[in-house]
Amino acid sequence: MARYFDVHPVNPQSRSIRQAADIIRGGGLIAYPTDSCYALGAQLGNAEAKERIVRIRHLDDKHHFTLMCKDFAQLGQFVHLDNAVFRAVRAATPGRYTFILPATGEVPRKMLHPKKRTVGARIPSHPVVQALLAELGEPMLTSTLLLPGQQDPPSNGWEIKEELDHELDAVIDAGDCGLEPTTVIDYSDGTPVVVRVGAGDPTPFE
Repeated sequence: MARYFDVHPVNPQSRSIRQAADIIRGGGLIAYPTDSCYALGAQLGNAEAKERIVRIRHLDDKHHFTLMCKDFAQLGQFVHLDNAVFRAVRAATPGRYTFILPATGEVPRKMLHPKKRTVGARIPSHPVVQALLAELGEPMLTSTLLLPGQQDPPSNGWEIKEELDHELDAVIDAGDCGLEPTTVIDYSDGTPVVVRVGAGDPTPFE
């Protein structure tokens, strides 16, 4: 059964955040709120947790996993950004965007797109995930919690706990955080391509 943490959406209880971070460090897979919708998260480099996400979501090998980063300093360690891309990404973060970018050698090979050597990256504004990332001290491997056959992700932690109780190690519930996943911008080749329109305004990248 998954541990259940009911936290305040603006000022999450530090004890709960520490316990959730310990579960991630111990190899666990969690569901947590973001500024777009709920997501699945695990420690960077945890290949077993990555495969659990693949099973839960029925993903194929073309899926881009995402690094959830606390800030730009952290993001810059794991992706390559030329000056133009840096300015564009900086203007849109923190926020409800995921950027597909060339990865540095700091990203474990198994976390990369198998053909493009790219990875998704984003910086969220939600206080709960910001607190969790601060506690971890490193990015979190993540993927939108969108289940097979469903058009929208679950919007409440208790729903996730009921549905995925035996698939997860923990659920952080901070109330309803929305149904729209991030807008995804592909910067693999240095030019923005909007590949998914979601919660973030795609206009600056069109």
